[in-house]
Amino acid sequence: MNSIVLMVVGLVAMSLGYLLYSKYIAQRIYRLDAGFRTPAHEFSDGIDHVPTNKFVLWGHHFTSVAGAAPIVGPAIAVIWGWLPAFLWVTLGTIFFAGIHDFGALWASVRNKGKSIGILTGSVIGARARNLFLVVIFLLLLMVNAAFAVVISNLLVSTPTSVIPTWGAIVVALVIGQLFYRFKVGLLWPSVIGVIVLYALIVLGSWYPITLPDSLFGLSPRSVWILLLFAYAGIASMLPVWMLLQPRDYINGLQLFVGLGLLYVAVLVSAPDVVAPMMNTALPPETPGIVPLLFVTVACGAISGFHGLVASGTSSKQIDKETDERFVGYFGAVGEGMLALAAIICCTAGFATLVDWQAVYTKFGAGGVNAFVAGGDSILSEGLGLPGDLGATILATMAILFAATTMDTGLRLQRYVVQEAAELAGVKLNGAVGTLIALAVCLALAFGVGEGGSGGMIIWPLFGTTNQLLAGLTLSIISVILIKLRRPVWMVVVPLAFLLVMSIYALIVQLGQFYAAGNWLLLGMDIVILVAALWVGLEAVLAMARGPGKDGEPLTEQSGR
Repeated sequence: MNSIVLMVVGLVAMSLGYLLYSKYIAQRIYRLDAGFRTPAHEFSDGIDHVPTNKFVLWGHHFTSVAGAAPIVGPAIAVIWGWLPAFLWVTLGTIFFAGIHDFGALWASVRNKGKSIGILTGSVIGARARNLFLVVIFLLLLMVNAAFAVVISNLLVSTPTSVIPTWGAIVVALVIGQLFYRFKVGLLWPSVIGVIVLYALIVLGSWYPITLPDSLFGLSPRSVWILLLFAYAGIASMLPVWMLLQPRDYINGLQLFVGLGLLYVAVLVSAPDVVAPMMNTALPPETPGIVPLLFVTVACGAISGFHGLVASGTSSKQIDKETDERFVGYFGAVGEGMLALAAIICCTAGFATLVDWQAVYTKFGAGGVNAFVAGGDSILSEGLGLPGDLGATILATMAILFAATTMDTGLRLQRYVVQEAAELAGVKLNGAVGTLIALAVCLALAFGVGEGGSGGMIIWPLFGTTNQLLAGLTLSIISVILIKLRRPVWMVVVPLAFLLVMSIYALIVQLGQFYAAGNWLLLGMDIVILVAALWVGLEAVLAMARGPGKDGEPLTEQSGR
């Protein structure tokens, strides 16, 4: 099988999904209204609620939801063969992720920008809302702590990525001022910004930066984690127009250029896929493909974290309701394209099957390193990039994806802390909410494990919790659609599939954690399982009760 076939089939299918299926959803299911007054206008404050150009907002949304997971998940899942990962990424993007991300954005905008957790209280009930917030908080904790560790590891292993990683922040601050303070159009800041970012990548490949083995008694990885959380804390407090929006926008452009380079290199070099279509020679102790495939590849097929971003930050920046299709559905397509690139790099970026098998010696092998190594090989052969420039480009891509997700993730975790405090009758300002979020993440990163490795200890639960949250989000969207007497089957089918697979995976992992004596993961698994079953049951009961009942009914005129 030639990799060009995978690339063309995948990209054409996702493009048709956006052009045809998302248009049907927008017109017949969500029924977007260009005249609807969005929360960005209704509550405009210049900090969180800011009416935003849909292209800039798409950049924020896409880079926030992408992270490292659409690289890591497919890069691990190809151990079962390229076909299962390819089918799940392609079909999942079109029929699962698109309607989920689009739907979470629509539901939040139609309900004054409420997060999906708080919205649960309106459409199902207070008990379901509280349980949902528990699941959301745990997922954000995993995302923020684990991604900080992933980024720090890449900064240590690929010192050529340090300059472009931190230099991108300065570029974003300048672009934010040009866009919002000086009202400069998108074109020239976008072009110059991308050129500067790639110049920084070249500069980084010339001048790698390595921290001392010990700095104030801390390892380089620990120092990077502290610096990352310090930056994320500051970024989460700044107005979205100043750093979050322009950083995500310009990173989105740079990352799409990187994806374009990778796909062009595939066309030029036409590497064969050396990995088996279905791997029958699995390494020992590799788990079964069902249900693990569907939770290993979360981001890139469907991800509950996307619903948190859509309803947490993106919904507060939608200028017109009709922008939701581009931001939400096409944002999912962008992530699918990244996951597809990861599959190609990790199956066609090796010279022979023996070379591929030398990397995939156990379940969990591969990951970002396989993506970077395989992609570097394709870029070098297809475009003739010198030295390790290809590896620097791909490592920087992975870091920037993860860093922008961490930026948004900490801001979302602050929202959850503040929402939970409000439910308890306590009013927290942004600074206190951020400090609490930072303290919990740092406690996990440094309080469990050694040298800041704690964020990865709970990683096995990340994919499962992520998919479970996606299923629960779809259940909220289903209840809303039923209340509005609209077609619901295209939401209910993905909902049922995800809940079955993620609950199945949680039960399987319970046995694994118990056998390994991992009581932290076992306890978290039980909490998540109980909360999910409870919320799912209440959602089913709300669906059964039909339209016009329970909580605050969502009406056609809501928010006007």
